[in-house]
Amino acid sequence: MRALFSVVAAIVLIGPITCVSAADTNSSPYAGQQMRTIKALSADDIAALRDGDGIGMAKAAELNGYPGPRHVLALAQELQLTKGQAAQVTTIRDRMSAAARPLGDELIERERSLDRLFAQHDITSEQLTTATTAIGDVQGRLRAVHLAAHLETRALLSPEQIAQYEKLRGYADAGNPNHDHPAVHRH
Repeated sequence: MRALFSVVAAIVLIGPITCVSAADTNSSPYAGQQMRTIKALSADDIAALRDGDGIGMAKAAELNGYPGPRHVLALAQELQLTKGQAAQVTTIRDRMSAAARPLGDELIERERSLDRLFAQHDITSEQLTTATTAIGDVQGRLRAVHLAAHLETRALLSPEQIAQYEKLRGYADAGNPNHDHPAVHRH
């Protein structure tokens, strides 16, 4: 009888947890995002795009030993940048931001247009293809701007500075950083 009581007690206690857990499984990670002005972009995404930030578009460079100009400047003291390096990286950052901001604005507007088409419940296959192709084009150009800035920045740094950058950013501990890339000579 005592064993039966234990089983019944376990069912009574675990049952509600299982029901709550099952209900959570049906909830979408998108829940709450339907209230966004542009469904595909958070307010932080929009602010970052308007500010010329990369929002992860340069990960291929960043995580393969090509430091970003903004982060390099933020770590200028730790990297022991020379005045000349700092000036050159500042120029790269400024040029990147100047090119990225209008592309970010364009991407926001294209996403807003796509969102509007779906919100009107009257989108056609042709409109979908046109809108997403345009978004892809802008994303590609924006990504190229950010990746090019990483490429230019790396060319200005010594191998020691790149290694220090990776250490400071937390990449050096994550495996085999930068070993597949030839050393870059300073210009």
